[in-house]
Parts: sequence; C-alpha cells; structure tokens
Amino acid sequence: MDWIEALLMGIFQGLTEYLPVSSSGHLALAGELLGVTDPDKVMMFTIAVHVATVLSTLVILWKEVAWIFSGLFKTGNAIVPSRYGIRKLNEEQNYALAIIISMIPVGIVGFCFKDQLEAYFSNLLLVGVCLLVTAALLAFTFFVKGRSKEHVSFVDAFIIGIAQAVAVLPGISRSGSTIATGLMLGNSKERLAQFSFLMVIPPILGEALLDVKKMMETGIESAMAGISTTALVVGFIAAFVTGCIACRWMINIVKRGKLIYFAIYCAIVGIITIIYSLSN
Repeated sequence: MDWIEALLMGIFQGLTEYLPVSSSGHLALAGELLGVTDPDKVMMFTIAVHVATVLSTLVILWKEVAWIFSGLFKTGNAIVPSRYGIRKLNEEQNYALAIIISMIPVGIVGFCFKDQLEAYFSNLLLVGVCLLVTAALLAFTFFVKGRSKEHVSFVDAFIIGIAQAVAVLPGISRSGSTIATGLMLGNSKERLAQFSFLMVIPPILGEALLDVKKMMETGIESAMAGISTTALVVGFIAAFVTGCIACRWMINIVKRGKLIYFAIYCAIVGIITIIYSLSN
C-alpha cells in the first residue's frame, strides 16, 4: 500500500465510520479495487485508522465526554428504580452505565466470534446483501413517527447494543443500525446521535486491542509488510480529519431526519456489489 492508497483508505474509513453506509463494507470494496486484500499485511494500518476515528469522536463530542466524566464521581439520590435508570445514580452515571450495557452484545460477539467473522470480509456477495439490509433499515426510519425520549433507557441501550453487534457483519452500518434502532424505539434524535457515536468508542478500542494482540503474536514486521511509515501517517491523518467532518455532519443529518438519502445510496452500492460479485 503506497501513500495514495493509504490516503484513499483513510478517507473511506473516516467518512464511512460515521455516515450510515458501513465502514467495513466500504473498506472491503476499497481493498478489492485497490488490490489490498490481505488484512494481516496492513494490520498496523487498520489499528491506526480505527484509533484516528476514535480521536475524531473525542474531538467533536468533547463537551459530552467531559460532562460524563465530570459527573461520574458525584453522589446521586436515594435508590429508586426509574424508567430511564437508577435514581441513586446521577444523569451522567446513568448515561455511562447505559453505554456499558450497550457494549455487552458486541463484546460477546467480538470475543467469541472475531476470527470467524473476519473470514466474511472478503465475501463481496455478503457485503452487497448486507448493504441492502442497511438500506432497508434506513428506509424504514423514514416512515417512523419521531418521539422524544430524552434519555436512552437501559433496555433501549441493550437493544441498540444488539443492533451494534449485528453490524459486525461487513455491509451492515454500525451507525446506521444503532441510530435506526434507537429512532424506532422513540429516542430523541439529538440525544441518540450522540449516544450512538459515544457507544462505539469502547468497541473500536477493544477491536484495536485485539488486533494489537494478534499483531504481537504474528510479529510487527508482518503487520507492516504491506505499508510504509509515510503511508501509515497519511492514512491516520486522513481518517482523523474526515472522521471529524463526518461525525459533525452526521449529527446534523440525524437531527434533520435525512437518512433516506443514505438508504438510496446503500441500495445502489449494494446492487452494484452483488452484480460485480456474481460476474466474477
């Protein structure tokens, strides 16, 4: 992978991690088009762009992150179960606990089935079908009447977490599935967009740590065999900058309820991918 390919792959990662079009699906397509089909040879690059997108989330949502951490060690009220959390916990603690609950399904899938799932990333037919599933999810939200839950309940967090776990399949958008599920559950658009992007930080970091573990087992030389240091830096910067842009843009898109356009896009790309896969 040269620096131009790294630039393009970094842009793909930064944009598609937040836009509801599936980063894994698009990276599989980009890898096929650019001839980057052996993930083990660019594992360091994969780790770098994932860390870059996490940093872009922290930059764009730094106020929300600071708000959560500022309230984590404050004392709450009496222990009384409520609809959206536990009243002994303050709002920040309930929010953090909801994020932790949302991590449970994807954590189970990641730790138990990561190696098996990686085999699917080279299956373009599956990518195309999953993109059509993403399109259907996003299209369905167009017909859902918006409601205004101001807090993501623990039950909703777990259900949204299940949607995130399903999105480990290439072509199923992580942001698209979680936002679509949250909207169908009646959550506030503004709160939901922020929650969706914050809840993805721990799984991305967890996936990066698993890749680091695998890299240490196979050797750093092997993980860097297909990429230069210059390309690595270029990819990281590209993923970070485009991630910042896409994160901010996506929050505004969710507020305006314009996900139908991404449904059309995913449907078109999915059909083209299926045709391409079958013709080869």
